[in-house]
Amino acid sequence: MRDILATLKREHDQLRDLHRQLSATPDEQDELRKDLLNRIEAVLIPHAKWEELKFYPAFNDRANHEQQLLFAKAMQEHRVVEKAVLPDLHAADIEGRQFAGSAAVLEELIVHHAKEEETQMFTAARKMFSPQELAEMDEQYADWKDSALAGALEMHAQVKTAAKAMLRSPSSPG
Repeated sequence: MRDILATLKREHDQLRDLHRQLSATPDEQDELRKDLLNRIEAVLIPHAKWEELKFYPAFNDRANHEQQLLFAKAMQEHRVVEKAVLPDLHAADIEGRQFAGSAAVLEELIVHHAKEEETQMFTAARKMFSPQELAEMDEQYADWKDSALAGALEMHAQVKTAAKAMLRSPSSPG
């Protein structure tokens, strides 16, 4: 049977693997770094946006006080990545230490966030939602990823990141 929690965990595993690869790239392998960053964002952005729009609100609706704090923390962690870490990563010289440092911070945040989701939020969600509901969410997520809305949200996130990166780049005016 399909299961959204298993799907989200698989994507966490993909992200952990891609981050390990990115961390292992020497500074001078800029094309490989660019490719890995693109692959990370191709998994991360739809995953995060769907969680923010669908999974987290459904979780929060059924959550107790402690679980609502998990929800609030997860949303803030998403904001940190979207509004600070990704723009800093894109602003950095891909061959430099700033890029490597920003990539390491992104990896730490994602690994921490995924572990917390898997050990706390997903455990609670297994009790909140029936197997049928988890299967339905998984189908909805698969359909959503192929939708125009998902594409538009992904493009919007990339444009916002690029704009913020331009403002943070040492070579930009200002």
